[in-house]
Amino acid sequence: MSRRVRIASVNVNGIRAATRKGMLDWLDAADIDVMALQEVRATEEELRTALPGWQIVNDESLSKGRAGVAVASRMPSVEVRRVLGPDPLDSAGRWIEADFDIDGERLIVVSAYVHTGEAETAKQDAKWAFLDAMESRMPQLTAASPLAVVMGDLNVGHREFDIRNWKGNVKKAGFLPRERAYFDRFLGAAGEQVAGVDGSSGTGLGWVDVGRRFHGDVDGPYTWWSMRGRAFDNDTGWRIDYHLATPALGERVTSYQVVRAPSWDTRWSDHAPVIADYTIGR
Repeated sequence: MSRRVRIASVNVNGIRAATRKGMLDWLDAADIDVMALQEVRATEEELRTALPGWQIVNDESLSKGRAGVAVASRMPSVEVRRVLGPDPLDSAGRWIEADFDIDGERLIVVSAYVHTGEAETAKQDAKWAFLDAMESRMPQLTAASPLAVVMGDLNVGHREFDIRNWKGNVKKAGFLPRERAYFDRFLGAAGEQVAGVDGSSGTGLGWVDVGRRFHGDVDGPYTWWSMRGRAFDNDTGWRIDYHLATPALGERVTSYQVVRAPSWDTRWSDHAPVIADYTIGR
């Protein structure tokens, strides 16, 4: 019998700091089944201490106190993978896949933390390589199960609706035309040639941007705001946290929300949780 599965994604900006600032109170009321976490900056033992009662799988960064991704759930995963692409791809602490058997259906949940990048530097080269690996991996996920979702801080605003100050960022990492063209292909019609915003052409993968499908062509809702100035108060934000779902899973969304904190001083991360309800099970 099918049932609602509530899935969340959130860049916690350090799990230990987030739980000290009130994340657990939010979790108590959120009724989440599966949660993709990014920038956890913690060991597996520290994660388990911070999130008592949750089943946790994680991938730590090679650099202590940086990056780190995890999937926390109310049910055990049946398989876990931590490799995105071939060496020397810099993906440690940035990609983890967890498979769940939910009432007879296989659900693949990915927590991804794409590099921030910096235009025309080695940092951006690492981001290009990561996005290339994502583009190669996503069709493989679709082939493995019709129900898959790639979630996380993907560090790209796909469209002008996704950044309040987009005009001032067209030459900066996070809104470079070449970055945005990856999303044109991720979300383009499966198997068809897709024109990228950068003038490139490639094959559409057919995935669904759940947030944009649910909200339509409106500004935001944003998921990240700088800690500097009054960005949060003025809602000068970026929508860089996503649920990207396979077509079959995208058809099963019943609700979607960005959980923006009521005020700057009640935030426990500089990102907002992104939550969607899916109907899963035979």
